[in-house]
Amino acid sequence: MTVDLSPPGFSTTVEALRLRSWQLGPGQPTLVTDQFTDADFNLVVDDRADVHINSKDGRFYLGWFPAGRPGTDGEGWKLAVTGTAQVPGYHVSFGTDTPAQVVAAAVAAVLGSSRPR
Repeated sequence: MTVDLSPPGFSTTVEALRLRSWQLGPGQPTLVTDQFTDADFNLVVDDRADVHINSKDGRFYLGWFPAGRPGTDGEGWKLAVTGTAQVPGYHVSFGTDTPAQVVAAAVAAVLGSSRPR
């Protein structure tokens, strides 16, 4: 019979606990918006300077609201994909201070999962 003498909990090293630097602040929204082409998407800038991008088929939507989306508490980005009769769609929101690189990664994942019909 073998007895495990390791202490309970988890083990780590001082190196693993070092402080990290995290990207903060909204960054450059062009990291997100530059992923779209005129051939596949429509872009509209409204009178509040909010940017709305939708796919030509109308099933994809991305809104950027630099001053916050009206009627929300600090929503800066809204991404939505309309579902079908068989499968529901989805949406995700990001705050006004979410780094653009994070939003760009989410958008790239969604765009990468799409395919022409």
